[in-house]
Amino acid sequence: MIKTRFVEVGAWRTLEAFWGRKARAVFRRPARAQIKVRYGNGWRLGTDSQEQTLDGLHAKELQVGSASLLYARIQMMVPRSTEVTYECYPGSPDACVA
Repeated sequence: MIKTRFVEVGAWRTLEAFWGRKARAVFRRPARAQIKVRYGNGWRLGTDSQEQTLDGLHAKELQVGSASLLYARIQMMVPRSTEVTYECYPGSPDACVA
């Protein structure tokens, strides 16, 4: 499913959130944007995984797996405020609905 969200410059922004769901998301742009999966609840108790930087040309993929039984978020930090289009493929019917 193709999704578009407006992302503000600054801190990490959550694009999708999961409780016990598997999914994957594919990003291409904007160039220099950073993407990651954040597992856990809160900034002190969480861990980051799969952190990547987009180059604007090649697709980068994030996978949310069984660790999302706790809580998982697909997050992005952009170099400037912009609309971001990405693909979200749910491992269960209601995974990519945030």
